[in-house]
Amino acid sequence: MGNGIMGSHTASRASTPVLPAMFGRYKARVEQELSHSMPAAQDCALYTLLRYHLGWTDRYGRAVAAPVSQGKALRPTLCLFACEALGGDLTRALPAAAALELIHNFSLIHDDIQDRDVERRHQPTVWQLWGVPRALVAGDAMQGLGDLALLNTVRLGVSPETSLKVSQLLTESCLEMIQGQCLDLEFEAKTSITTSDYLPIIDCKTGALIRSGLEMGALLATDDPASFQAFARFGSCLGRVFQIRDDYLGIWGDEATTGKATGNDIRRRKKSFPVVFALERATGRAREDLLQIYSQPSLDEDDVARVLAVLDEVGAAAYAQQLTEESAHQSLRALEAVSLPAWARAEVEELVDFLARREY
Repeated sequence: MGNGIMGSHTASRASTPVLPAMFGRYKARVEQELSHSMPAAQDCALYTLLRYHLGWTDRYGRAVAAPVSQGKALRPTLCLFACEALGGDLTRALPAAAALELIHNFSLIHDDIQDRDVERRHQPTVWQLWGVPRALVAGDAMQGLGDLALLNTVRLGVSPETSLKVSQLLTESCLEMIQGQCLDLEFEAKTSITTSDYLPIIDCKTGALIRSGLEMGALLATDDPASFQAFARFGSCLGRVFQIRDDYLGIWGDEATTGKATGNDIRRRKKSFPVVFALERATGRAREDLLQIYSQPSLDEDDVARVLAVLDEVGAAAYAQQLTEESAHQSLRALEAVSLPAWARAEVEELVDFLARREY
Protein backbone atom coordinates (compact mmCIF):
# COMPACT_ATOMS: atom_id res chain seq x y z
CA MET A 1 0.00 0.00 0.00
CA GLY A 2 2.73 2.50 0.98
CA ASN A 3 4.58 2.24 -2.33
CA GLY A 4 1.51 2.83 -4.45
CA ILE A 5 0.58 6.28 -3.25
CA MET A 6 3.97 7.88 -3.58
CA GLY A 7 4.50 6.19 -6.93
CA SER A 8 1.29 7.89 -7.96
CA HIS A 9 2.68 11.12 -6.54
CA THR A 10 5.80 10.93 -8.69
CA ALA A 11 3.82 10.21 -11.80
CA SER A 12 1.39 13.08 -11.30
CA ARG A 13 3.64 15.69 -9.71
CA ALA A 14 2.62 18.32 -12.25
CA SER A 15 -1.09 18.00 -11.49
CA THR A 16 -2.84 19.70 -8.58
CA PRO A 17 -4.45 17.14 -6.25
CA VAL A 18 -8.20 17.38 -5.74
CA LEU A 19 -9.63 17.80 -2.24
CA PRO A 20 -10.35 14.24 -1.04
CA ALA A 21 -13.92 13.00 -0.96
CA MET A 22 -13.95 12.65 2.82
CA PHE A 23 -13.94 16.44 3.23
CA GLY A 24 -17.13 16.76 1.24
CA ARG A 25 -18.79 13.83 2.98
CA TYR A 26 -18.42 15.30 6.46
CA LYS A 27 -18.58 19.00 5.60
CA ALA A 28 -22.30 19.62 6.17
CA ARG A 29 -22.39 17.72 9.46
CA VAL A 30 -19.32 19.53 10.79
CA GLU A 31 -20.79 22.93 9.86
CA GLN A 32 -24.13 22.05 11.44
CA GLU A 33 -22.46 20.96 14.68
CA LEU A 34 -20.33 24.11 14.72
CA SER A 35 -23.47 26.20 14.28
CA HIS A 36 -25.10 24.42 17.22
CA SER A 37 -22.00 25.09 19.31
CA MET A 38 -22.12 28.85 18.70
CA PRO A 39 -24.52 30.93 20.86
CA ALA A 40 -27.08 33.11 19.07
CA ALA A 41 -25.42 36.35 18.00
CA GLN A 42 -28.14 38.62 19.36
CA ASP A 43 -26.58 41.97 20.23
CA CYS A 44 -23.24 40.62 21.47
CA ALA A 45 -20.43 42.03 19.37
CA LEU A 46 -18.11 39.22 20.49
CA TYR A 47 -19.92 36.62 18.42
CA THR A 48 -19.76 38.84 15.36
CA LEU A 49 -15.97 38.48 15.50
CA LEU A 50 -16.18 34.71 15.88
CA ARG A 51 -18.71 34.26 13.09
CA TYR A 52 -16.64 36.51 10.83
CA HIS A 53 -13.48 34.50 11.49
CA LEU A 54 -15.34 31.25 10.74
CA GLY A 55 -16.52 32.72 7.44
CA TRP A 56 -20.22 32.85 8.26
CA THR A 57 -20.66 36.63 8.13
CA ASP A 58 -18.99 39.75 6.82
CA ARG A 59 -17.35 42.26 9.16
CA TYR A 60 -20.73 43.89 9.81
CA GLY A 61 -22.36 40.69 10.98
CA ARG A 62 -24.33 40.11 7.79
CA ALA A 63 -24.63 36.48 6.71
CA VAL A 64 -22.73 35.67 3.53
CA ALA A 65 -24.32 33.54 0.84
CA ALA A 66 -21.19 31.56 0.04
CA PRO A 67 -18.55 31.54 2.78
CA VAL A 68 -15.15 31.97 1.18
CA SER A 69 -12.96 32.07 4.27
CA GLN A 70 -13.65 28.66 5.73
CA GLY A 71 -10.71 26.31 5.79
CA LYS A 72 -10.60 22.62 4.97
CA ALA A 73 -11.76 21.56 8.47
CA LEU A 74 -8.97 18.96 8.42
CA ARG A 75 -9.01 18.12 12.13
CA PRO A 76 -12.75 17.47 12.52
CA THR A 77 -12.73 15.56 9.23
CA LEU A 78 -9.98 13.28 10.53
CA CYS A 79 -11.88 12.76 13.78
CA LEU A 80 -15.04 11.67 11.98
CA PHE A 81 -13.11 9.55 9.49
CA ALA A 82 -11.30 7.62 12.25
CA CYS A 83 -14.58 6.98 14.02
CA GLU A 84 -16.35 5.76 10.88
CA ALA A 85 -13.37 3.73 9.62
CA LEU A 86 -13.35 1.78 12.91
CA GLY A 87 -17.10 1.13 12.77
CA GLY A 88 -18.20 3.79 15.23
CA ASP A 89 -21.32 5.98 15.29
CA LEU A 90 -20.51 9.30 13.60
CA THR A 91 -23.17 11.15 15.56
CA ARG A 92 -21.38 10.47 18.83
CA ALA A 93 -18.17 11.97 17.42
CA LEU A 94 -19.70 15.21 16.12
CA PRO A 95 -19.22 17.22 19.36
CA ALA A 96 -15.54 16.22 19.43
CA ALA A 97 -15.17 17.24 15.78
CA ALA A 98 -16.72 20.65 16.47
CA ALA A 99 -14.56 21.13 19.55
CA LEU A 100 -11.42 20.42 17.54
CA GLU A 101 -12.32 23.00 14.91
CA LEU A 102 -13.13 25.65 17.52
CA ILE A 103 -9.87 25.04 19.40
CA HIS A 104 -7.95 25.16 16.12
CA ASN A 105 -9.58 28.47 15.21
CA PHE A 106 -8.81 29.94 18.62
CA SER A 107 -5.15 29.24 17.87
CA LEU A 108 -5.42 30.85 14.43
CA ILE A 109 -6.82 34.10 15.84
CA HIS A 110 -3.95 34.29 18.32
CA ASP A 111 -1.34 33.20 15.74
CA ASP A 112 -2.41 36.03 13.44
CA ILE A 113 -1.79 38.51 16.25
CA GLN A 114 1.64 37.09 17.07
CA ASP A 115 2.69 36.87 13.43
CA ARG A 116 1.11 40.24 12.58
CA ASP A 117 -0.65 38.63 9.62
CA VAL A 118 -3.17 41.03 8.11
CA GLU A 119 -4.89 38.44 5.90
CA ARG A 120 -6.16 34.90 6.34
CA ARG A 121 -8.11 32.95 3.74
CA HIS A 122 -8.28 35.94 1.41
CA GLN A 123 -9.83 38.37 3.94
CA PRO A 124 -8.57 40.68 6.72
CA THR A 125 -7.74 39.00 10.02
CA VAL A 126 -9.73 39.64 13.18
CA TRP A 127 -7.04 41.76 14.85
CA GLN A 128 -6.56 43.79 11.68
CA LEU A 129 -10.24 44.81 11.70
CA TRP A 130 -11.00 45.06 15.42
CA GLY A 131 -7.59 45.51 17.06
CA VAL A 132 -5.44 43.25 19.23
CA PRO A 133 -7.39 43.49 22.53
CA ARG A 134 -10.69 42.41 20.97
CA ALA A 135 -9.00 39.72 18.90
CA LEU A 136 -7.39 38.27 22.04
CA VAL A 137 -10.78 38.12 23.73
CA ALA A 138 -12.32 36.53 20.62
CA GLY A 139 -9.66 33.82 20.61
CA ASP A 140 -10.22 33.14 24.31
CA ALA A 141 -13.96 32.87 23.70
CA MET A 142 -13.41 30.44 20.81
CA GLN A 143 -11.40 28.19 23.12
CA GLY A 144 -14.15 28.30 25.73
CA LEU A 145 -16.77 27.34 23.15
CA GLY A 146 -14.61 24.40 22.11
CA ASP A 147 -14.45 23.14 25.68
CA LEU A 148 -18.22 23.48 26.02
CA ALA A 149 -18.90 21.74 22.70
CA LEU A 150 -17.07 18.63 23.87
CA LEU A 151 -19.46 18.20 26.81
CA ASN A 152 -22.21 17.29 24.35
CA THR A 153 -20.72 13.82 23.92
CA VAL A 154 -22.37 12.74 27.18
CA ARG A 155 -25.78 13.84 25.91
CA LEU A 156 -25.33 11.55 22.90
CA GLY A 157 -24.85 8.43 24.97
CA VAL A 158 -21.08 8.37 25.31
CA SER A 159 -20.12 7.05 28.73
CA PRO A 160 -18.80 9.58 31.26
CA GLU A 161 -15.53 7.65 31.41
CA THR A 162 -14.98 7.85 27.65
CA SER A 163 -16.07 11.49 27.57
CA LEU A 164 -13.47 12.31 30.21
CA LYS A 165 -10.76 10.51 28.23
CA VAL A 166 -11.72 12.42 25.08
CA SER A 167 -11.70 15.69 27.01
CA GLN A 168 -8.29 14.87 28.43
CA LEU A 169 -6.93 14.13 24.95
CA LEU A 170 -8.15 17.47 23.62
CA THR A 171 -6.92 19.48 26.60
CA GLU A 172 -3.49 17.84 26.58
CA SER A 173 -3.09 18.37 22.85
CA CYS A 174 -4.17 22.00 23.22
CA LEU A 175 -1.47 22.54 25.84
CA GLU A 176 1.02 20.75 23.59
CA MET A 177 0.05 23.06 20.72
CA ILE A 178 0.55 26.14 22.92
CA GLN A 179 3.90 24.81 24.12
CA GLY A 180 4.92 24.35 20.48
CA GLN A 181 3.94 27.93 19.73
CA CYS A 182 6.05 29.21 22.64
CA LEU A 183 9.02 27.15 21.47
CA ASP A 184 8.51 28.50 17.96
CA LEU A 185 8.60 32.10 19.19
CA GLU A 186 11.83 31.34 21.06
CA PHE A 187 13.19 29.58 17.99
CA GLU A 188 12.68 32.71 15.85
CA ALA A 189 15.35 34.56 17.85
CA LYS A 190 18.03 31.94 17.22
CA THR A 191 20.36 31.40 14.27
CA SER A 192 22.34 28.36 15.46
CA ILE A 193 19.49 25.98 14.69
CA THR A 194 19.05 22.67 12.91
CA THR A 195 16.21 20.71 11.39
CA SER A 196 16.42 18.28 14.31
CA ASP A 197 15.62 21.25 16.58
CA TYR A 198 12.73 22.33 14.39
CA LEU A 199 10.87 19.06 13.79
CA PRO A 200 9.86 18.47 17.46
CA ILE A 201 8.43 21.99 17.53
CA ILE A 202 6.10 21.37 14.60
CA ASP A 203 5.17 17.99 16.07
CA CYS A 204 3.73 19.98 18.97
CA LYS A 205 2.51 23.14 17.28
CA THR A 206 0.81 21.50 14.29
CA GLY A 207 0.86 17.77 14.92
CA ALA A 208 -0.79 17.71 18.35
CA LEU A 209 -4.32 18.64 17.26
CA ILE A 210 -4.11 16.53 14.08
CA ARG A 211 -3.02 13.52 16.12
CA SER A 212 -5.60 14.07 18.85
CA GLY A 213 -8.39 14.39 16.28
CA LEU A 214 -7.64 10.88 15.07
CA GLU A 215 -7.17 9.62 18.63
CA MET A 216 -10.53 11.04 19.70
CA GLY A 217 -12.33 9.53 16.72
CA ALA A 218 -10.73 6.15 17.37
CA LEU A 219 -11.55 6.25 21.08
CA LEU A 220 -15.19 7.07 20.37
CA ALA A 221 -15.41 4.06 18.03
CA THR A 222 -13.52 1.32 19.83
CA ASP A 223 -11.74 0.40 23.05
CA ASP A 224 -9.04 -1.50 21.14
CA PRO A 225 -5.63 -0.12 22.25
CA ALA A 226 -3.87 -1.28 19.07
CA SER A 227 -6.26 0.67 16.83
CA PHE A 228 -5.91 3.74 19.03
CA GLN A 229 -2.11 3.60 18.93
CA ALA A 230 -2.06 3.05 15.17
CA PHE A 231 -4.21 6.11 14.53
CA ALA A 232 -2.09 8.11 16.98
CA ARG A 233 1.08 7.24 15.03
CA PHE A 234 -0.70 7.96 11.77
CA GLY A 235 -1.69 11.39 13.11
CA SER A 236 1.82 12.23 14.27
CA CYS A 237 3.28 11.51 10.84
CA LEU A 238 0.42 13.28 9.10
CA GLY A 239 1.02 16.42 11.17
CA ARG A 240 4.60 16.52 9.91
CA VAL A 241 3.42 16.06 6.30
CA PHE A 242 0.98 18.92 6.71
CA GLN A 243 3.40 21.40 8.29
CA ILE A 244 6.41 20.81 6.08
CA ARG A 245 4.22 21.20 3.01
CA ASP A 246 2.77 24.34 4.61
CA ASP A 247 6.31 25.68 5.06
CA TYR A 248 7.02 24.94 1.41
CA LEU A 249 3.90 26.84 0.32
CA GLY A 250 4.82 29.75 2.59
CA ILE A 251 7.83 30.37 0.34
CA TRP A 252 7.02 28.92 -3.07
CA GLY A 253 3.20 28.76 -3.04
CA ASP A 254 1.15 30.47 -5.74
CA GLU A 255 -0.29 33.75 -4.42
CA ALA A 256 -3.61 33.34 -6.25
CA THR A 257 -4.11 29.95 -4.61
CA THR A 258 -2.72 30.47 -1.10
CA GLY A 259 -3.87 34.07 -0.65
CA LYS A 260 -0.34 35.03 0.40
CA ALA A 261 2.48 36.52 -1.67
CA THR A 262 5.27 34.23 -2.86
CA GLY A 263 8.13 34.46 -0.36
CA ASN A 264 5.75 35.74 2.33
CA ASP A 265 7.40 33.73 5.11
CA ILE A 266 10.80 35.11 4.11
CA ARG A 267 9.54 38.70 4.34
CA ARG A 268 8.32 37.90 7.85
CA ARG A 269 11.78 36.45 8.65
CA LYS A 270 10.03 33.24 9.63
CA LYS A 271 12.39 30.34 10.20
CA SER A 272 10.31 27.70 8.49
CA PHE A 273 11.72 24.31 7.51
CA PRO A 274 13.40 25.34 4.21
CA VAL A 275 15.16 28.30 5.89
CA VAL A 276 16.30 26.16 8.83
CA PHE A 277 17.62 23.59 6.35
CA ALA A 278 19.52 26.34 4.51
CA LEU A 279 21.02 27.72 7.74
CA GLU A 280 22.15 24.19 8.54
CA ARG A 281 23.60 23.39 5.11
CA ALA A 282 24.81 26.68 3.63
CA THR A 283 28.51 27.53 3.90
CA GLY A 284 30.78 30.47 3.16
CA ARG A 285 29.24 33.59 1.68
CA ALA A 286 25.77 32.03 1.41
CA ARG A 287 25.59 31.31 5.14
CA GLU A 288 26.99 34.75 6.00
CA ASP A 289 24.29 36.37 3.85
CA LEU A 290 21.54 34.37 5.53
CA LEU A 291 22.77 35.25 9.01
CA GLN A 292 23.07 38.92 8.12
CA ILE A 293 19.64 39.08 6.46
CA TYR A 294 17.84 37.29 9.31
CA SER A 295 19.46 39.59 11.87
CA GLN A 296 17.77 42.64 10.28
CA PRO A 297 14.52 44.07 11.67
CA SER A 298 12.98 44.05 8.18
CA LEU A 299 13.76 42.73 4.70
CA ASP A 300 13.55 44.40 1.30
CA GLU A 301 12.94 42.65 -2.01
CA ASP A 302 16.67 42.25 -2.68
CA ASP A 303 16.99 40.39 0.63
CA VAL A 304 14.09 38.13 -0.29
CA ALA A 305 15.67 37.42 -3.67
CA ARG A 306 19.00 36.55 -2.04
CA VAL A 307 17.35 34.17 0.44
CA LEU A 308 15.49 32.48 -2.41
CA ALA A 309 18.78 32.10 -4.27
CA VAL A 310 20.48 30.47 -1.27
CA LEU A 311 17.51 28.13 -0.77
CA ASP A 312 17.90 27.12 -4.40
CA GLU A 313 21.66 26.61 -4.01
CA VAL A 314 21.25 24.16 -1.12
CA GLY A 315 18.24 22.36 -2.63
CA ALA A 316 15.85 23.33 0.15
CA ALA A 317 12.68 22.88 -1.90
CA ALA A 318 13.62 19.38 -3.05
CA TYR A 319 14.64 18.29 0.43
CA ALA A 320 11.44 19.66 1.98
CA GLN A 321 9.40 17.64 -0.50
CA GLN A 322 11.57 14.57 0.11
CA LEU A 323 10.95 14.74 3.85
CA THR A 324 7.24 15.31 3.21
CA GLU A 325 7.11 12.12 1.13
CA GLU A 326 9.08 10.14 3.71
CA SER A 327 6.63 11.25 6.41
CA ALA A 328 3.75 10.32 4.11
CA HIS A 329 5.17 6.79 3.74
CA GLN A 330 5.50 6.52 7.52
CA SER A 331 1.91 7.63 8.05
CA LEU A 332 0.61 4.90 5.73
CA ARG A 333 2.77 2.24 7.37
CA ALA A 334 1.32 3.19 10.76
CA LEU A 335 -2.10 1.91 9.70
CA GLU A 336 -0.96 -1.31 8.02
CA ALA A 337 -1.62 -3.42 11.13
CA VAL A 338 -5.19 -2.12 11.57
CA SER A 339 -8.15 -3.90 10.02
CA LEU A 340 -9.91 -1.25 7.96
CA PRO A 341 -12.58 -1.55 5.25
CA ALA A 342 -11.44 -1.13 1.65
CA TRP A 343 -13.11 2.29 1.29
CA ALA A 344 -11.18 3.58 4.32
CA ARG A 345 -7.87 2.29 2.96
CA ALA A 346 -8.51 4.04 -0.33
CA GLU A 347 -9.46 7.30 1.37
CA VAL A 348 -6.36 7.22 3.59
CA GLU A 349 -4.16 6.99 0.51
CA GLU A 350 -6.09 9.77 -1.21
CA LEU A 351 -5.79 11.99 1.88
CA VAL A 352 -2.05 11.46 2.34
CA ASP A 353 -1.37 12.12 -1.33
CA PHE A 354 -3.41 15.31 -1.17
CA LEU A 355 -1.66 16.65 1.93
CA ALA A 356 1.78 15.85 0.51
CA ARG A 357 1.12 17.69 -2.75
CA ARG A 358 -1.53 20.29 -1.90
CA GLU A 359 -1.28 23.80 -3.28
CA TYR A 360 -3.39 25.51 -0.58
